[in-house]
Amino acid sequence: MQMDFEAELWVWDARRADTWVFLTLPADLSETLREETPPGPGFGSVRVEVTLGSSTWRTSVFPDSESGCYVLPVKKAVRTKERIGPGDSAQVHLRAL
Repeated sequence: MQMDFEAELWVWDARRADTWVFLTLPADLSETLREETPPGPGFGSVRVEVTLGSSTWRTSVFPDSESGCYVLPVKKAVRTKERIGPGDSAQVHLRAL
C-alpha cells in the first residue's frame, strides 16, 4: 500500500528531556492504513518506508489516541537535510511494509 499526502510538522515534548517532531497522517489515509495493514507489536505501530524530499528511510507510524490518526516521527537528520521544521508543511510518500 502506498499513499501521498501533505502535512505540517509539529512538536511533541511531553518528555521534557527529548523533543520529538511528528506529522499526522490525514484521517482518511489513517483509516485506510488501519483497515488494510495489520498492526505490529509496539503500540499498534505499522512499519513504513517514507520519502520526504530527497530523503528515504524506514520507520513506524503510531496510532494517536487523541486524533484517531497515525503519526509519523521525522528524525532530526531528515529535517536538517530537507531544511524543514515544526510549522512547515511537507509532501510525503509513504509505503506500508
